[in-house]
Amino acid sequence: MSDLLSQRLALLAEPPHVSLLNQCLHGIERECLRVDTQGQLALTPHPAALGSTLTHPNITTDYSEALLEFITGTASDPAQTLQELEAIHRFTYAKLAGEYLWSPSMPCPLPDEAQIPIAEYGSSNIGRLKHVYRQGLAVRYGRAMQCIAGIHYNFSLPEALWPVLQAADGDDRSPQDYQSAQYLALIRNFRRYSWLLMYLFGASPALDAGFLRGRPHSLEQLDADTLYLPWATSLRMSDLGYQNNAQAGLTPCYDELRSYTESLHRAVTTPYPPYETIGTQRDGQWIQLNTNVLQIENEYYSSIRPKRVTRPGERPIRALQERGIQYVEVRCLDINPFLPLGIDLTESLFLDAFLVFCTLADSPLLTDGECGMSTDNFLTVVREGRRPGLTLQRRGEPVEMKTWAEALLGQIQQVAELLDRAGGDDLHRQAVIVQQAKVADPSLTPSAQLLEQLLENRESFSRFALRQSLGHAELFRRKPVVGDELAHFEALAQRSLQAQRDLEQQDSVDFDSFVRAYQDSLATPPSV
Repeated sequence: MSDLLSQRLALLAEPPHVSLLNQCLHGIERECLRVDTQGQLALTPHPAALGSTLTHPNITTDYSEALLEFITGTASDPAQTLQELEAIHRFTYAKLAGEYLWSPSMPCPLPDEAQIPIAEYGSSNIGRLKHVYRQGLAVRYGRAMQCIAGIHYNFSLPEALWPVLQAADGDDRSPQDYQSAQYLALIRNFRRYSWLLMYLFGASPALDAGFLRGRPHSLEQLDADTLYLPWATSLRMSDLGYQNNAQAGLTPCYDELRSYTESLHRAVTTPYPPYETIGTQRDGQWIQLNTNVLQIENEYYSSIRPKRVTRPGERPIRALQERGIQYVEVRCLDINPFLPLGIDLTESLFLDAFLVFCTLADSPLLTDGECGMSTDNFLTVVREGRRPGLTLQRRGEPVEMKTWAEALLGQIQQVAELLDRAGGDDLHRQAVIVQQAKVADPSLTPSAQLLEQLLENRESFSRFALRQSLGHAELFRRKPVVGDELAHFEALAQRSLQAQRDLEQQDSVDFDSFVRAYQDSLATPPSV
């Protein structure tokens, strides 16, 4: 264990500080496709009974009209976050007529590209901006690629923790700058070690054969309808066609907040010649917001993002530069198709221990090629993480993945024990033990279990996924929302619909002017 990690664990174990880690906040975003009874993509509009996708706080859509996104609030107890996520699922199922929620990350069999419906958000300027942004994603990456679903895990450490660590470090920066620097240290360590999450929780080793739409690939044929890689953990997080686009050269390495926001600023303000050739409008209709490397900040596909809650109309870059980093959004988690929510308490508790470990452990800058090496390790594990004897690169030297994983889990267990001392239970340590078993026996990983199911049952990926989806639907429908809980969700839906109508009445400029003003909000470079 590093000296810094040992010192910080000892500091936080002291009686005045031991309860601090009880105050970490969690939030979950779960995406999932709506499908019909045959497991085909639902081509119906977003159910009005669920409310407005533009203004509902918990139920919206991601890329497609059929790609639901469930968003919880934040809570200090991850079990409470999961309870809220379950309630959102149960309410949604009460409003789905003859439709189901697709259980895995990789999509169901998809129709022709033009038939995949892009999400609609109404006629307000902000609603149209969200729709045009998604049209731009279709132009740039294709609609099928945007139908992949995942779990996003939002995590923040308690505000009261930072002064304790800052005093121990003897750091004389402003509290805001120190907090941002420590979140960036977390992110650097996440980049170093997130291959471990792919091994433990990757659940997409196979996909529907029609998904790649004739694009070249190196996947193998499992059956007539299924492509896979035998040792893969998460094809969702592999390149899958994303390598040849404007983002290929965009690699912020999170050494400081200024360099991170400057790199994003360049990306959202610098034209990209192939996108300039396409243009922003076709036959008088908008097809992308602009011709820059990124249309907006959120187009950057990263496994983790530094975040700050934005004010109405505020760009994410501005929020970060003016008020610093508030939390992180982990974006690399597959939906586990064996779990009704796609995630469970054991995974959440381990993620907490992992993220606290990334915060407290020494985190030097990513230099001497370590940024690229971290990316290579990540991609190696997503494509062949269960291969016996697999080696990765650690500080420029080869190391067996299993050996490195065991060492990391030993350190994470020390963090878990501190979290359990704060919580007065043994739950985090038990969550680590579950992961240690997966390292010892790869057949326990969700990726291995999924492939085992396909082979044992002689079923395609899509047949397996539909079977899981129907089973989960039965669980949720067996326990419908009732009483006050139902009234709460019904009221949210109605308020969101009214809020959308209000927005549509309030617009005072035409859409072209609105987009121009949105772009002009970043006319001056950010400065931290």
